[in-house]
Amino acid sequence: MRTHEHSTHSTDAAAAAQDAADDRDDAAIDVTTEGLPEWLDPVARAARTIEPQQLSRFLPPASGAGRQSAVLILFGEGAHGPELLLMERAGSLRSHPGQPSFPGGSLDPADGDQETTGPLRAALREAEEETGLDPHGVQIFGVLPRLYIPVSRFVVTPVLGWWRSPSPVGVVDPAETARVFTVPVADLTDPANRVTTRHPSGHRGPAFLVESALVWGFTAGVIDRILHFAGWERPWDRAKQVPLDWRA
Repeated sequence: MRTHEHSTHSTDAAAAAQDAADDRDDAAIDVTTEGLPEWLDPVARAARTIEPQQLSRFLPPASGAGRQSAVLILFGEGAHGPELLLMERAGSLRSHPGQPSFPGGSLDPADGDQETTGPLRAALREAEEETGLDPHGVQIFGVLPRLYIPVSRFVVTPVLGWWRSPSPVGVVDPAETARVFTVPVADLTDPANRVTTRHPSGHRGPAFLVESALVWGFTAGVIDRILHFAGWERPWDRAKQVPLDWRA
C-alpha cells in the first residue's frame, strides 16, 4: 500500500513537473514587434487587422475537419535588401511534390495547443527540420488567420517571422526538400516577374517567376496578399498567363 502511494505521488510530481515545463515552453514563444526593421512595419500592421476572407476564398471547414499545420513566412535582410525564405519540395513527396513553398508542416502533439502556441512551435520546428534554420535567430512578429488547402485538407496557420540573427540554411533531407533559397522582395514586387497561373480545372491564381522557379498555389496566394496589404504591390499584367498541367 505504501509502495502504491509512493508511486502515485511520484506520478503526480512528474505530471506537475511536465506541466511546469510546458508552461515555461509556452512562455518562451513570444510574438512581438519590438525591434523590427522599419520596412516590416506595414506587414506587422496588416497582420493585426487582416480578415481571413481577405487572404483567401479557401477557409477552414466550419466542422473543424482538416489537418492542422503551420508555415513560417520568414523575412530577412540579404545582399539585395529585404528577402523571403522559400524552399522547393522534393518531387517524390505525396503532397505538393516539386512545388516551391514556405517551410512548414503538420502540428505534432509535442508542439502543444493548436489554439495558442502550437502553430508557432510547429512552424519553427518544421523550418529547422527542412532548412537547418536556427529557430533561436527568428523573432515571431505576427500570425495570420488560418487558411485551407482543399487538395491536401491542410488547415494552415501562417506564422510571420523576422530573421533577426541569420543562420546557414540548406537541404537537410533530400527526400523532403529539393532546395532552399531566398527571394528578394524587390523581385517579388517587380511586375516583370508576375504572372497568372491557369490550371486545367479552370482555377486561376497569382504566381511569381523568381530564382528559376514558378512560385504558385497557396504560397503565391499568401505572398500576393501580403504585398497588397503591406502597400508593396505594383501594377502588373494579370493577362500574362502560365498554364499548369493536371499533375500540378
